[in-house]
Amino acid sequence: MSRGFFITFEGSEGCGKSTQVKRLAARLKRESLPFLVTREPGGTPIGEKIRDLLQFAPESAAMRPETELLLFEASRSQLTREVIEPALSRGCLVLADRFFDSTTVYQGAARSLDPEVVARLNAFAVGNCQPDLTIILDVDVATARARMLRRVRPVGSPDRMEQEPIEFYERVSAAYRELAAVEKDRVRLIDGTRSADEIETEIWKVLGERFQSEIQKAKFETPHGLLA
Repeated sequence: MSRGFFITFEGSEGCGKSTQVKRLAARLKRESLPFLVTREPGGTPIGEKIRDLLQFAPESAAMRPETELLLFEASRSQLTREVIEPALSRGCLVLADRFFDSTTVYQGAARSLDPEVVARLNAFAVGNCQPDLTIILDVDVATARARMLRRVRPVGSPDRMEQEPIEFYERVSAAYRELAAVEKDRVRLIDGTRSADEIETEIWKVLGERFQSEIQKAKFETPHGLLA
């Protein structure tokens, strides 16, 4: 069985990436392709505990940037080895709602931590597990903020990351655009201000351009092997 494909979705809060992950998963299911969906931070029992600490625990208000960085890497390391690598070895398409690019942008650029330290920790956490394709949904800060304010949460309050000031998200957006310009072979920057249908269509076109023959092969090798 061939190795699967690892596709990551990135972007600022409110860019619509989680919606597009769900839409792509639904399309892959209709095509009878084996896939798995995961998210960061989280995706494992250990990671979900870390997610709560990073985003919602009252104690997180005092969290230092260095601590935040190490917690994200801890969650990522567990997710990579427990979930992502085994799924890829089974021939699945893995769809990840965030991966190490989020740390490069949020903790490296937006938090102004040493980019070399961030890069080394990213490499340590993921080993040889690199995305085959990264989709960045590009949305201006004002639009993203408006979308965040419209979100309905069971607990009623935004998480810790969503409470950052406008300037923080301006740095995030700029860093994602810079990443797309530097890593053109892996990263595709997509206009996230359009309708969800238009974005979904473009993402599916990008996948067809990159993986068409391999995806067709996977349909015959592992039919109905859905893991999502």
